[in-house]
Amino acid sequence: MTVTVDPGPVTTGPSAREAADVVRRARRGPARHHRRLVGGLVLVVVGAFAVRVLLGDYTVTIPDFLRILAGEQIPGATYIVMESKLPRAVLAVLSGLAFGIGGAIFQTTLRNPLASPDIVGVSLGASAAAVSAIALAGWTGWPVSAAAVAGALGVALAVRLVAGDHGGFRLVLAGIGLAAAMQSVIQYVFTRVDEYDVQLVLRWLTGSVNGVAWSSIGLFAAALAVLLPATAWAARSLAVTELGEDAAAGLGVGRRRTDVLMFLAVLLIAVAVAAAGPIAFVAFLSGPIARALNQGRTTLLGAGLVGAAIVLVGDHAGAYAFAGLNLPVGIVTGAFGAPFLLWLLARGRTGRRAG
Repeated sequence: MTVTVDPGPVTTGPSAREAADVVRRARRGPARHHRRLVGGLVLVVVGAFAVRVLLGDYTVTIPDFLRILAGEQIPGATYIVMESKLPRAVLAVLSGLAFGIGGAIFQTTLRNPLASPDIVGVSLGASAAAVSAIALAGWTGWPVSAAAVAGALGVALAVRLVAGDHGGFRLVLAGIGLAAAMQSVIQYVFTRVDEYDVQLVLRWLTGSVNGVAWSSIGLFAAALAVLLPATAWAARSLAVTELGEDAAAGLGVGRRRTDVLMFLAVLLIAVAVAAAGPIAFVAFLSGPIARALNQGRTTLLGAGLVGAAIVLVGDHAGAYAFAGLNLPVGIVTGAFGAPFLLWLLARGRTGRRAG
């Protein structure tokens, strides 16, 4: 006799299509959040830009601003907007974008929040070369900016050679050492500077978006028009690079591609310093703030927009927050960036003890 046993309903795992749908939904959430974040940051930057241009000690209405942009001459208002307020705001946005994106690339690629251009001496290298060109060689104009770019590239190369194949704290320590050397160069050159060049040299020590000609802003914008698309192309492998050199190499992302991305980041910082001076801590602050807003994920565009907002707000605060004082934006950002650095160091020490 044959006994037939009913096996009951057969349970199978999810199909390949269902699994693909789960993956797509998991990816769609962070992508939606990133789009909302970028949209929100764009609104913040636009709002800060409008405040910087329209408000202050001389208020300009929106209709008058549009008439000025169209070429109409309004006594007093046209000069203030076109020669003071608008160039400062435009330079603040451009320099903030460059500092924010360049700093985020440093921190993400080297996998260290302390590895920003402020800390590892890239910005100081640009400043040291610029003040040396002014005080010792008597250069002015675009040769000084070219010297700043060369100084930043020289320091970045020196830090890489000293650190070798190691990143992390060894690279940070090498950068701190070279930053101290560049600071010594700046202090020595400052003792040799002519009294008529003191104000110009101070710009290269603190960072400022004041008094920059439209021609210089145009050159800076042209440089960014080349560098930003190139950076976007090179940053396609950034998510893999974040995993570390060994994991990246195993996934087909070689050292050369990382070096190209770092080179572009150095150029972004160099041209920003050449245009606005070493605005303190913008490159250091932008990446971690944008990452926190993006649920712990790196976003270069978000970091650039955060940098633009920081410089705009810092410049407006430096100009109007203190009666009788017109502080360069680098002093304002430095005042807020230093406590953030101390907090980051304290958090890292606490984390190591807890572990």
